[in-house]
Amino acid sequence: MQQFAQSWLVYDLTKDPFYLGLDLFLGQLPIMLFSLVGGVFADRLDRKKMLLSSQYIQMICAFVLATLFATHAVKVWHILTLSFVVGVGQSFGGPAYSALLPTLVEPEDLANAISMNSIQFNLARIIGPTLGGLAYTVFGATWCFALNGFSYVAVIISLFVIRAQFVAPKTQMSVLKSMKEGITFIRDREGLTPLVVLAFCTTLFGFSLTGFLPVIVRTIFHRGPGTYELLLVFSGAGSICGALLVAAMEKLKGQGRMAVLALFALGLTTAGFAFSKWLPISCILIFLAGMAVMASASLMLSVVQLIVVDSMRGRVMSVYNLAFRAGIPLGALILGKLIPILGISTAVAGFGLSLVGVAGYFLIVMTKAPTFQRQVKSGV
Repeated sequence: MQQFAQSWLVYDLTKDPFYLGLDLFLGQLPIMLFSLVGGVFADRLDRKKMLLSSQYIQMICAFVLATLFATHAVKVWHILTLSFVVGVGQSFGGPAYSALLPTLVEPEDLANAISMNSIQFNLARIIGPTLGGLAYTVFGATWCFALNGFSYVAVIISLFVIRAQFVAPKTQMSVLKSMKEGITFIRDREGLTPLVVLAFCTTLFGFSLTGFLPVIVRTIFHRGPGTYELLLVFSGAGSICGALLVAAMEKLKGQGRMAVLALFALGLTTAGFAFSKWLPISCILIFLAGMAVMASASLMLSVVQLIVVDSMRGRVMSVYNLAFRAGIPLGALILGKLIPILGISTAVAGFGLSLVGVAGYFLIVMTKAPTFQRQVKSGV
């Protein structure tokens, strides 16, 4: 709900797509700066307490934003600053979350657990914009932010209920040395480096579409928040179907290859969506794009979690999450600059075709490498 109201209002206040990109960039910048440190702490501290601290920070920011809107004091810089603070909380909560999840289930259930996690996240992407659109229309932006703040209460209660199995080991190793150990593990562990590269390219070229939907709605369809809400709902519904598809084929071999094929499909549907002028076709294409992006992300995450040992999980997942999240702000900034020069359709289509090129490289060139062939045969 907050993302719905925030993206729409940033564009409404500035009429400049660059600020949409800047808002996304500032929200992800702390993850690029602090995520590796957060991964070290996730292997040393109580992961549940780290997650709770992250939720407290994000809840406070939501209420601050609601207060600013209620008092009519909000400025664009307020929104940008709070996006950065939320990113700081997520930079420490993200590695703890990724490291905690596999400790709650047995290894054979991990792929289904990740898929279920993706389903609940994307179910929120469907319900959130619907409720966000209603709240925004009937009550105003203040309630979108206030209800988001109240929603953290449920998350905090859930975290208190969870009984985690992980016990942090005692260590005298410095934070910097621990970070280097995690990076070395990724470099030496077969298959991890290509997955990190793919994660970065996925978000760099494939995740910026939804962030610039307000521009597409206004400039191509010449409509209001209702159309924006509709497209977000179709995107979220596609993501749920993608996650269900991953859960259904968890026992199949070659998940790495299927992830790359999903990225190829994501690039094509993104390019098609960029040039669509008919709303029903756009809804279908953004549904397929949501399906492809979640299928590829879930498959890659499942493979990474299965490769990693628990003692290194926090640090490895912090590097993976850093690569995955770093592409979002960089892609948003680049796209925000390209849109005024090339136009929204050409710029978004260029990103989609770039993703097609990346996926094609891994499919054609990398499949010839003996290492990649062994991964496919082994099921990775």
